Amino acid sequence: MALRNIAIIAHVDHGKTTLVDELLKQSGSFRENQRVAERVMDSNDLEKERGITILAKATSVEWKGVRVNIVDTPGHADFGGEVERILSMVDGAIVLVDSSEGPMPQTKFVVGKALKVGLRPIVAINKIDRPDGRHEEVINEVFDLFANLDATDEQLDFPILYGSGRDGWMNVNPEGPKDQGLAPLLDLVLSHVPEPTVEEGPFRMIGTLLEANPFLGRIITGRVASGSIKPNQAVKVLAQDGKTVETGRISKILAFRGIERTAIDEAIAGDIVAIAGLSKGTVADTFCDPSVTQAMTAQPIDPPTVTMSFIVNDSPLAGTEGDKVTSRVIRDRLFKEAEGNVALKIEEAEGKDSFYVSGRGELQLAVLIETMRREGFELAVSRPRVVMHKDENGVTMEPIEEVVIDVDEEHSGIVVQKMSERKAEMTELRPSGGSRVRLKFLAPTRGLIGYQSELLTDTRGTAIMNRLFNDYQPYKGEIGGRTNGVLLSNQAGEAVAYAMFNLEDRGPMIIEPGEKVYAGMIIGIHTRDNDLEVNVLKGKQLTNIRSAGKDEAVRLTPPIRMTLDRALSWIQDDELMEVTPKSIRLRKIYLDANDRKRFDKSKAAL
Repeated sequence: MALRNIAIIAHVDHGKTTLVDELLKQSGSFRENQRVAERVMDSNDLEKERGITILAKATSVEWKGVRVNIVDTPGHADFGGEVERILSMVDGAIVLVDSSEGPMPQTKFVVGKALKVGLRPIVAINKIDRPDGRHEEVINEVFDLFANLDATDEQLDFPILYGSGRDGWMNVNPEGPKDQGLAPLLDLVLSHVPEPTVEEGPFRMIGTLLEANPFLGRIITGRVASGSIKPNQAVKVLAQDGKTVETGRISKILAFRGIERTAIDEAIAGDIVAIAGLSKGTVADTFCDPSVTQAMTAQPIDPPTVTMSFIVNDSPLAGTEGDKVTSRVIRDRLFKEAEGNVALKIEEAEGKDSFYVSGRGELQLAVLIETMRREGFELAVSRPRVVMHKDENGVTMEPIEEVVIDVDEEHSGIVVQKMSERKAEMTELRPSGGSRVRLKFLAPTRGLIGYQSELLTDTRGTAIMNRLFNDYQPYKGEIGGRTNGVLLSNQAGEAVAYAMFNLEDRGPMIIEPGEKVYAGMIIGIHTRDNDLEVNVLKGKQLTNIRSAGKDEAVRLTPPIRMTLDRALSWIQDDELMEVTPKSIRLRKIYLDANDRKRFDKSKAAL
């Protein structure tokens, strides 16, 4: 059967997963009466909750006798480690762009990688029925984007389709007709995307995606570059440096058929398949016939920009809510994650009770922490720190990001002010329709840690911020941190509503009455810039003498709830976030007040 391999590239929430749903429906991959979940390609809970694609996934449809393998790529730059390898599996790309928002930074990131590997894109303008749609301007923006990314003349001569993924239609005209469904898109894929290039020689394949299966063990997905493979065939695995990692036999070959994976008897060159049966081979390794001696070259991966410490939880409440608490199980879990996610870098600290985890951004690390706590892990994590490096002249360089903020005009002043305080440089300010403006900045990654929640507060939740790694530039100098101190519990027990009520004038609380607390745990935000130890366990003194005033039930102001993402960006360098399957607590690194004073003195001496 003839083959086509394509990737779908889009910014977060521009509708690519919904479009894949419709492609599967209209190509007959589902039975008429089959119940199918919405956004069927978002397979894990976190993807469904956050509405983003975290893991790349493959599927396939049959159209006019041709099998079209479709890879759904992550739209967020933090998960870009997936993107770079996936693009080496495909021969074409559909660039999906919102008819109102136009091409966004994350689109730029993936499109830049796609153009670099020589893919010829098809541009699909989605959500054409939006009342604030401006498809003609968006086409010009896409053309400018491709030109800025050094696209060739052939790549700039891209075909354009308009439509709505949710309503299931695409056409060369923005008005339709709509009754043809997605047929024009599938026809264009067959005519515009070349057939997979097949190399001569025995079986070879680069591992692109890795997953663990309870029945089949390690499953590696990739595109067969040359030759063919059958179950029970002997293969060997070569690392990038050409050394043999392992030899073994293939137990099963799985091909993507709709949303199912089906066992097949033979995989041929050009097809995207998953193989099982090997225990050590991983992403970027070459899986090949025993006669092959040279490894295939894998796509280079951008370096991590943010690092965090994952520490064994040593708080007084350690082990009360999670069952995976020791350094050994945390270590095994982190190294297992790093095997399949090449954008993550794990280093063990000298004391063996903490690990340095480096990644592309806060979101990638927050997703890893959330996944681990749902699996029953308990750990403490530090504030994200930026990965600096020195150039050949010894100058300290730091990562700079391109930041695009869409905001109502009335709030643009405060955004510009806050960004300039964070050493950001404005590069563009233009209207984006409907009394909104688009602001572009080049800002140090350091300054952006913790800014998302502040931005939403300043703009009453109306701003949309998108970030993308730009380059490394010389260190920009000190950036001011959090201006408020914290309220700390001075003893262990359960928080009492009466005590919390009396402390309300000291600042807002971040815990509920009845919550377990311990000495050194953060229970609220101080209205001033210093930290204050308070007694949150003090109950009302009950006597047999009636008070003149009427006793009233204590009415507490609702606490500020610290979500995982917000807490990560809010804590300071001398604080930790304690993560368990049931709770997120904030605490000082040194729980004892005397230890904290000694630490502050030693810091001042430096």
